[in-house]
Amino acid sequence: MEVITETRVPLYIFANSSSIEPDCLRQAKDIANLEPAFHHVALMPDAHVGYGMPIGGILALKGHICPNAVGVDIGCGMVFTPTNLTAREIAKKDLEKLVQQIMRDIPTGFNIHKKPKTAPPFLQNPKLPSVLEKEIDRALKSLGTLGGGNHFIDIQKDQEGKIALMIHSGSRHFGLSIAKYYHQKAREICQKKNIDLPTPDLAYLESDSTLGQEYIRAMNLAMQYAKENRRQLMEATKKAVKEIFPQAKFGQELNAHHNYAALETHFGEKVWVHRKGAIRAGEKDPVIVPGSMTTHSYVGVGLGNPDSFNSCAHGAGRKLGRREAKRRYRVEEILKDIEEQGVILGKIKKGDIAEESRFSYKNIEEVIENQKDLAKMEIQLTPLASIIG
Repeated sequence: MEVITETRVPLYIFANSSSIEPDCLRQAKDIANLEPAFHHVALMPDAHVGYGMPIGGILALKGHICPNAVGVDIGCGMVFTPTNLTAREIAKKDLEKLVQQIMRDIPTGFNIHKKPKTAPPFLQNPKLPSVLEKEIDRALKSLGTLGGGNHFIDIQKDQEGKIALMIHSGSRHFGLSIAKYYHQKAREICQKKNIDLPTPDLAYLESDSTLGQEYIRAMNLAMQYAKENRRQLMEATKKAVKEIFPQAKFGQELNAHHNYAALETHFGEKVWVHRKGAIRAGEKDPVIVPGSMTTHSYVGVGLGNPDSFNSCAHGAGRKLGRREAKRRYRVEEILKDIEEQGVILGKIKKGDIAEESRFSYKNIEEVIENQKDLAKMEIQLTPLASIIG
C-alpha cells in the first residue's frame, strides 16, 4: 500500500501508484480534499477514471452523501451460483445452444421487455419525486434485462471443473435517472451555499437534510431494484440451463453490490462509506471479483481491513477507455482472440466488442495479488461462454 499525504485526508493506494492513470490519481486527490472527507480515501488496484470520483474508490463522508461518489448505475453488482454440472459432461454444441437460449430469453443492450413486469412490493408505493415516478413504467419493463457495456452473463468452470453462473448487472435506466436528478440538486445547493468544490461533479448533500434523506431513500430503492433485476436474470438463466441440461441443480447464490453508499462505523465514527466500483469486504463477507471477457474471475471472502474501509476491488478495472479500445483493435482480431481463448461469445451487435476485450482491462491476477490483504480468494473461475450487451 502506498500513502499520499499532500491532500486534506491521506490517500491509501492498494497498487503501485505508477500503474494508476494521472487523471484517476487527480480525481482521487480531489475527493481526498473534500471538506467532509473522513480519515482517508482508499483506491483499489482496479481503479480508473469515473465521473467525479474514480471507479474503484472508497470515500467516507461525515454527515454528507455524494451522488456521483455512488455512481450512475446505483446498486450495480454481481450474483454467482454454483451448479452440480461438470465441464466434461457439457458438449460444445450444447453450450452454444444454451447461449442462444439465454439470448432469446433475456433482452440485452438497450432492449427491454414490451410489457411491464409485475411491480415488486418495494416499487408499489415508492414515494419518489414526480419526475422520477414517471420512470417506474420503464423500470418495470427493464426488470430481468441485462443492459450493455460490461454487463454480462457468464458460464464458467471452477478449478475442479464444476460449472458456475456469474452475472453482472445493475439498476438500468432507473438508477441513472435517480443519480442525475439528485446530482443536479446537490450542485444547486452547493452553488447556493458557495461551497468550494474541486469540481462540480463532486457536489454533495447533507445526509440529514430533506434532500439528503430523499436521495438515500431513492438510492436504497435503486439498490433493491438492481438486486431484483439480478435475481430475475439468474432465474431466467437457470431456466435456460435446465432446458438444455435437465440434470442441473443449483447451489446457494451470492450477491454483492459494488456501487452504493452505506452508513457504517469506522475509526469510532458513523460515516457514509461510498463504494464506487468496490465491494464490501468485511471479515468473511462474500466477494465476487470478475475478470474481463476471457480471463479468470474469483470468488472469496473479505478480510475486514480497516485501511480499505472493509472493501476490495470489484473487477479487473479498465486499462483503456472505450474510444481508445475501438481505435486500437479491430473487431475481427478481437473475435479471433475470443475464439482462440476457447470462449463462446453471445452478442448481437459486435461493433463495440473491443471495448470489453481482455486488452481493454487490467491484469486480473495483478489486481488479486495487490489486494491480498483485503480479501482471500477461494474459487478461481475460467469462462466457457459469455453473453454481453
